[in-house]
Amino acid sequence: MVMKTTIFYFTGTGNSLKIAKDIALQLGDTALVPVQKAIKETVDLSADRIGLIFPVYMWGMPSIVAEFARKIKMGKEKYVFAVATYGGTPGGTLLNLSRALKENGARLSAGFGIQMPGNYIPLYGALPEGKQKKEFAKAAEKVKQFVDIIRMCGSCKPKTSGFLFNTLLSLVYKVSMPRIHKMDKSFIALDSCTTCGICYQVCPVENIKIENGKPVWLGQCEQCMACIQFCPVEAIQYGKKTEGKKRYHHSEIKLSEIKNR
Repeated sequence: MVMKTTIFYFTGTGNSLKIAKDIALQLGDTALVPVQKAIKETVDLSADRIGLIFPVYMWGMPSIVAEFARKIKMGKEKYVFAVATYGGTPGGTLLNLSRALKENGARLSAGFGIQMPGNYIPLYGALPEGKQKKEFAKAAEKVKQFVDIIRMCGSCKPKTSGFLFNTLLSLVYKVSMPRIHKMDKSFIALDSCTTCGICYQVCPVENIKIENGKPVWLGQCEQCMACIQFCPVEAIQYGKKTEGKKRYHHSEIKLSEIKNR
């Protein structure tokens, strides 16, 4: 008998969605639900297995994922797994998720980490395509390993960066996250903006409106970088930090799969 699985995912430029799709394909009978949709509704937790897949931001959970984790209520008997995608290191992200779930009586049975090409363009541009492909190949192998464990409802200690790094990076996360929503004040739209509306459509938290033909950010940013990475004419910049930097979004994820409006 095939067990039913529901995966709640959050993605900005496609990495976590790609992993969610690959796991769903291998498990079978799996529903994929965006976190930003689920958080607004009554959450269906009736599946045999519940998954959370999301990127690491500021060495922790995206704020919307943290909010969602505190919202869902499940008993310890429910099998819950999570996959955190990251460009550098996961820090204590999955430990923090475990604690958030425990607050509502749930238990994180297995926590996996998987490295993917980073998208935080204020700090760095996209990796060369050759290096991206190598990371994708390694990720695909890890997914197979994860699925073997998930299929059997097996346990796995949360992937972390080690005690000292976890402690240090958790402090950075605690300081950074209260400020993250307002960090969108650095986004600007150049005169080359064509008013295509893609930035408005891909923002997962509806933090962008089009005003006088250009995007305006509303102070509820998740720093997912979808708006700047998907702009087809590179008209969006993050201050002067992103000028000339190569853009990135996962090559196997279609724009239509990212659009939220």
